Amino acid sequence: MNLHEYQGKEILASYGVSTQKGIVVSNADDAFAAAKKLNKETGTEVYVIKAQIHAGGRGKGGGVKIAKSLDEVKEIAEKMIGMMLITPQTPPEGKKVRKILIAEDVYYPGESETKEFYISILLDRKNCKNIIMYSTEGGMDIEKVAETTPELIFKETVNPTIGLQKFQARQIAFNLGLKGEAFKDMTKFIFSLYRAYVKSDSSLFEINPLLKTSDDKIIVVDSKVTIDNNALFRHPDYSDLRDLTEENPVEVEADKAGLNYIDLDGNVGCMVNGAGLAMATMDLIKQAGGSPSNFLDVGGTADAERVEKGFRIILKDPSVKAILINIFGGIVRCDRVANGIVEAYKNIKNINVPIIVRLQGTNSDIAKEIIDNSNLNVLSAIDFKEAADKVQEVIN
Repeated sequence: MNLHEYQGKEILASYGVSTQKGIVVSNADDAFAAAKKLNKETGTEVYVIKAQIHAGGRGKGGGVKIAKSLDEVKEIAEKMIGMMLITPQTPPEGKKVRKILIAEDVYYPGESETKEFYISILLDRKNCKNIIMYSTEGGMDIEKVAETTPELIFKETVNPTIGLQKFQARQIAFNLGLKGEAFKDMTKFIFSLYRAYVKSDSSLFEINPLLKTSDDKIIVVDSKVTIDNNALFRHPDYSDLRDLTEENPVEVEADKAGLNYIDLDGNVGCMVNGAGLAMATMDLIKQAGGSPSNFLDVGGTADAERVEKGFRIILKDPSVKAILINIFGGIVRCDRVANGIVEAYKNIKNINVPIIVRLQGTNSDIAKEIIDNSNLNVLSAIDFKEAADKVQEVIN
């Protein structure tokens, strides 16, 4: 589950991580009041106004602005709230800005220069360990840094059984070229950040930039936090942070229907029971010369209602040229699935793409007869190769 910047900062702050202070608002009058409150609490006279959407590169699209007065805060807020913000990470039409963050200025003058760093924590699934990845080149695309100057990207592997060690935190601060109070503050920061990552059951923390201020404080200026959905039962309060307006509406609809659905760019819809079979089915579609338009796991109870919901969701994609249903009848009998497919097909009525059905398992022979005698635009298949051949035939 992806979070907005302000939500990620709230979680980080709850674990003692130093963050840039800010107030989230949804209208220009509240923006004015928030800036006034920040001025009173922090003394800041310069304000950073940030659009809150689930996408990076906001500054490039005009989603990050600087205001030097309260009136300017209100003026910028009026223009930013409601705009369609287009960045390299949004759809072509952009994303609508519904909330903005009014933040304090932390790039104030002082005895030493400010410095921006990059730091992230994520799971290395291959080695079953957490990785802290960091660089002196913060404030820019880390992909560009990796491509042009890979020697400026450092990694620290943390064994989850023993946790982050003191020498590792010191190594990170040393590689970032810090010394004195900034060195000490960075080592404390690393421990707080890692603790927040583990305790919040996150799958990604990305801080870019992480700022060393002119008075040697270490502060999170921007954050990207992704929570592991499988751990939300341990954090019921985190569920309220989900912003459905930022998610794919078809995926949201499928989730409400109890279907495991992921939207993909392809021309063959697939409906399967079981994640492993779904992956194999997508491979099958690729081998047949097509491209899967979705991942859809209807689960172990592929009854008529669930099949109909699956059909309706797949058919929302206008690029779908065919649908492949690949069901293994273990818990559920194949003849029940076949009857469910026929019933769902008749209920929808406007299915104008061919459907290939492969049902294997309990009563699969009866299921094939039901499909073959349905007089519908539905083709039955017995094995993977036959299903692949029929997919190839209909998409060509």
